[in-house]
Amino acid sequence: MNPELISIPSGVAGLGNLALPSYFGLLTFGFIIVTILGRRWAKGHGLDPRLFVDFVIIMALLGVVGSRIMHVLVDGHFWDYVHVCIDPAKVDWKVDRGDCAALKGAWDAARGLCHPVQRNCLAFADVTAGGFAFYGGLIAAALYSIHFIRRHRWPAGKVVDMAGWTITFGLAWGRMGCFLASCCFGARTDCAIGVVFPGRSAASRSQWEEGLLASYRLHSLPVHPTQLYEALGSLAVAAFAYFVLRPRKRFDGEVFCVAMIGYAAVRFLVEFLRRDERGEFFGLSSSQIIAVAFTGVCVWLWGRFRRRAARILG
Repeated sequence: MNPELISIPSGVAGLGNLALPSYFGLLTFGFIIVTILGRRWAKGHGLDPRLFVDFVIIMALLGVVGSRIMHVLVDGHFWDYVHVCIDPAKVDWKVDRGDCAALKGAWDAARGLCHPVQRNCLAFADVTAGGFAFYGGLIAAALYSIHFIRRHRWPAGKVVDMAGWTITFGLAWGRMGCFLASCCFGARTDCAIGVVFPGRSAASRSQWEEGLLASYRLHSLPVHPTQLYEALGSLAVAAFAYFVLRPRKRFDGEVFCVAMIGYAAVRFLVEFLRRDERGEFFGLSSSQIIAVAFTGVCVWLWGRFRRRAARILG
């Protein structure tokens, strides 16, 4: 695992290397593939391919913004972002003294913690620091897509059906990026499928905080590769939606609803094995609660699309 997919010398004194984060690298690769496939689909259905590419780009940008906002609000870090703006001394950086000095933080010897020194009221908007919640991006993109589709009078059911298999296919690449970046890790396991993440990774830090490791600089103990579980699950949903359901769909909109319900089921189950820091309510993670709610919305949409098709045929 490597958080940097590519690293090359910048050639500029003092600038260091130019690096492409693994997460954004694979996410971008998935986005390019999805855009190419979607453009071909749009052309085959009589839609303007160039306008469709504009649509996809807008959806991607809104996806990043929406997923970041949801991370800030529901993943359990909201007050950290507030405090780093108002009173940085209330923010705890769980690092050792050496790394605290490297981060130019203030070391609290009594508590063995590091605190940021300078206020940063824009920390919540720093997407390079990581922290995204997929459902936030999906909701933001979906809300704007309603306006875009109506404005250009596109066939809504057909467009969202295309989104059903492209979203899940693209998401699989993002989760593989998570694996390389060592985030979204799973619970401790002694199974043969367990993976060990390098020192300073999120898994090592979590196990150090739990007292399982003497230092977060050590390799983690074996954990479930939940990132790959979700990636494989997403690919399975995308393949079923495209190869099985799409040719046999009974009405426009069915593929999207079934694909999103399938992904929600995958996400709900995988969340039981995840151990990275996430918001939790009533014993469930924020993503599990949203997955349940989103399933309800998709069931409602399925009925709506079905009734619309029946009226047209009737």
